[in-house]
Amino acid sequence: MSEKSKVFIYDSTLRDGTQGGGVSFSLEDKLRVTKKLDELGIDYIEGGFPGSNHKDIEFFKEANSLDLQTATIAAFGSTRKAGIDPSEDRNLKLLVDSQMKVLTIFGKTWKLHVYDVLRTDEEENLRMIEDSVRFLKQAGREVCYDAEHFFDGFKDDPDYAIRTLQAAENGGADWLVLCDTNGGTLVGEVQHAVKTVSERMSARLGIHTHNDSGLAGANSIAAVELGCTQVQGTFNGYGERCGNANLCSIVPTLQLKMNRICLPEGKLARLTQASRFISELANLPHNQRLPYVGEYAFSHKGGMHVDGVQKNPLSFEHIAPGEVGNVRGTLLSDVSGRGTLLERVKQYVPDIDKKAPEIVELLDIVKRLEHEGYHFENAEGSFELHIMKVFNRHEELFERAGFRIIVEKDHDQEPLSEATIKVQIGDRLIHTAADGDGPVNALDAALRKAIAEIYPEVSKIRLVDFKTHILEDSAGTDAKVRVVIESTDGEHTWGTVGVSENIIEASWEALVDAIQYGLLYKKFRKSD
Repeated sequence: MSEKSKVFIYDSTLRDGTQGGGVSFSLEDKLRVTKKLDELGIDYIEGGFPGSNHKDIEFFKEANSLDLQTATIAAFGSTRKAGIDPSEDRNLKLLVDSQMKVLTIFGKTWKLHVYDVLRTDEEENLRMIEDSVRFLKQAGREVCYDAEHFFDGFKDDPDYAIRTLQAAENGGADWLVLCDTNGGTLVGEVQHAVKTVSERMSARLGIHTHNDSGLAGANSIAAVELGCTQVQGTFNGYGERCGNANLCSIVPTLQLKMNRICLPEGKLARLTQASRFISELANLPHNQRLPYVGEYAFSHKGGMHVDGVQKNPLSFEHIAPGEVGNVRGTLLSDVSGRGTLLERVKQYVPDIDKKAPEIVELLDIVKRLEHEGYHFENAEGSFELHIMKVFNRHEELFERAGFRIIVEKDHDQEPLSEATIKVQIGDRLIHTAADGDGPVNALDAALRKAIAEIYPEVSKIRLVDFKTHILEDSAGTDAKVRVVIESTDGEHTWGTVGVSENIIEASWEALVDAIQYGLLYKKFRKSD
């Protein structure tokens, strides 16, 4: 492997990523993310600011005992304060005391920041950069210098921007990282600046971009094309404002399309799993539309697309999904063709032909229901119940015969919901009631109570998510509502859907489907 072919990946999920809205990691989460990134083969993992908070202090203590195979943990901080010696700067001393082998500091490139933020002069800013880098190098560490707001500074005064890099290089910086901190730089501007810097500096170059113009990934790729050999970013693009450059897009693009080595051989296939693992720890829904790693990244909806992919995957897929650990999917809608349905039905009837009358009937059902407001993309449980019915593989475990909801609120007490339901099981009509925190919770409790004696396995099924969507905004309170419920039995997760002008009726429909599918799915599993 030649040095030119290698691009070093510097992950900032645990520092820059946590500055994004809604992103938070516990100490244990940070340690688990670190291990996951190391397993993937990431080169550098930025852990945070030593001394900035109790969690980061504990992280660096714990990090020293981690048995990492490929990654090196970096501690992050800033240059010394104006007018003092580096040895007197608390931030720099904390960086050294962290015992991390790699230390990253940022300094000011843009004169606007020198005057308005640091409140100092240009020459002192240059001394701050050089002195700080030299102090860390004298401590025997690898030093990454992040040139904050580099591209804004370069556009304002290119000569001074270059001088700040020269100050870091004079101090012994191992890396000069060019930062698009505000995320507003265009690709052509990045190319011009990186080309200029690469012609005048001898230290290795890196790129750090933000996504405020939607160009973080493109700017990172452009920088690599012109000589940057380190890319900084975060998993899933987490970060302040619009986020950072998304390593889940950049890494496979560099490795699969530009013949650069980012991860060790065989590790790229773990990318999707790592992406979802990190979103789970961040307690955020995984973005289904992320390139490469999103659930929809290789999902096909239009009938012509599905047919094309079945004949030759290259017709509508830019890479094979398995290269990044993802899978191909087919989405159902009123634009779906027989080929789309065929892929789903083959899970039940492997030898079915797309001209079979059952496929025609199922396609008609899907198109009619979609017209009424049903969507099956996230409601595979409801869709598979339709498959079972069309192919006579469905067993009606129970029928919903009716329900009544009472909601009572007395003064300052919390509202109480009571559901009374009627369920038909064979020739037996079961009439029961239950309380709940809300109407849907009460219906859920009543349904379970009604069928638990005959179907005790219902106790393993639980509701994990509940979403509503108004279908006709102009209709006001008379509008149709689509309800999607996500359920799990601990091993398998599925979605079901209900649609009605009455939100309780839509919820009841989705809830009944959820329980029916959960019980039938388990039954089929036992018979396999």
